[in-house]
Amino acid sequence: MTPARILSTPAADALIARLAEIHGPLMFHQSGGCCDGSAPMCYPAGEFRVGGQDVLLGSIAANADGSGVPVWIGAAQFEYWRHTQVTIDVVPGRGAGFSLEGPEGLRFIIRSRVFSDAEVDALDAAGEPARGG
Repeated sequence: MTPARILSTPAADALIARLAEIHGPLMFHQSGGCCDGSAPMCYPAGEFRVGGQDVLLGSIAANADGSGVPVWIGAAQFEYWRHTQVTIDVVPGRGAGFSLEGPEGLRFIIRSRVFSDAEVDALDAAGEPARGG
């Protein structure tokens, strides 16, 4: 079985559901920048334009319409994290400047773990993840 590259905690799912009720369908982007740029950023779907240098890690939680919330990562950052399962979580604190959770008194963070050798083999067999267009 191919492991998920992206997961979310129940606390993150609850915040995502609340934000989706307010803003409609959502998306995430994880860049390799510093400071706020290294935090997962939550946007209204389509507000952040993904391109060929963005990799789709998968989908988490659910938008109000039941669709999954896509999580994108910059290609350079993906190369560093390709052997890592990423989990979006939420903690108290001020969110990043452009991320939707800012006014909620919470912020999204990344937790991660390294895939086992068997999981890496399964991911390699599954092929490269989709890229933005």
